[in-house]
Amino acid sequence: MLRRKYSVLMPLYEKDNPIWFRFALDSILHQTIPPDEIVIVCDGPLTKDLENELNRFISLEPTLYKIYRFEQNVGLGIALKKGIVLCGNEMIVRMDADDFSVSDRCEKQLAMFESYPEYSVIGSNVEEFTDDIHNIISHVILPENHDAIVKFAKRRCPIRHPALMYRKSAVLQAGNYRDYRHAQDYNLIVHMILSGALIYNIQEPLVYMRVSPLFYKRRGGLKQAKLVFRLKKEFFDLGFYTVKDFLISGVGNVIVCLFPNCIRSFIYKTALRR
Repeated sequence: MLRRKYSVLMPLYEKDNPIWFRFALDSILHQTIPPDEIVIVCDGPLTKDLENELNRFISLEPTLYKIYRFEQNVGLGIALKKGIVLCGNEMIVRMDADDFSVSDRCEKQLAMFESYPEYSVIGSNVEEFTDDIHNIISHVILPENHDAIVKFAKRRCPIRHPALMYRKSAVLQAGNYRDYRHAQDYNLIVHMILSGALIYNIQEPLVYMRVSPLFYKRRGGLKQAKLVFRLKKEFFDLGFYTVKDFLISGVGNVIVCLFPNCIRSFIYKTALRR
């Protein structure tokens, strides 16, 4: 049986639901191979209920947790950048405070790293749900091998962020996280590809991702369109995108951002999901 040590990196934010946080953290604590370190980065002050929930977990096993607190909300990219540095193990599991990991998720990802030590990132397919974990709204099937992942990344993000296990050294070699709202995962994975990291997606859902009613709304508007354009322009400047890639992916994504929310929601649920 695999015994490799790994850290779990989880951001926590005042708008996170305490019940969902408990649900998410419990799923990590009950892994068939449990973590030996959980790094929680508090992105600004938390609500009293979240503090109580966090303190309850810490009191049960205080040596397991490493907590870092930002005095103000700094955003997910900056919070994760700090968290990566704080993680004490080479292997790091990403987890959000409102998702659910199946019990053998980490065992299967560790096994892949054991069998294929040349890989730097192991992700998986995911199930997207709302409200209740049994209310599945989308089965997200991602490209499996590295070449297919790189090809997919020329158009859109080829991974699901909370389903990743990655090597700390490879993340740092790629420059760590950057401050891209709703796109820090895509930015990181492209930089990792360019730095030589190999990526694989396990072809089964190992994580259930919660999709809130605001999910599609947050991915629209002029501010988001400008951010997407800046991100895709960076990919072009880095040589990852060709002119064709930039026109199809960059311009296309900007147009989707500017659509009314009802149309954007329909596109995400159909054309951008499988």
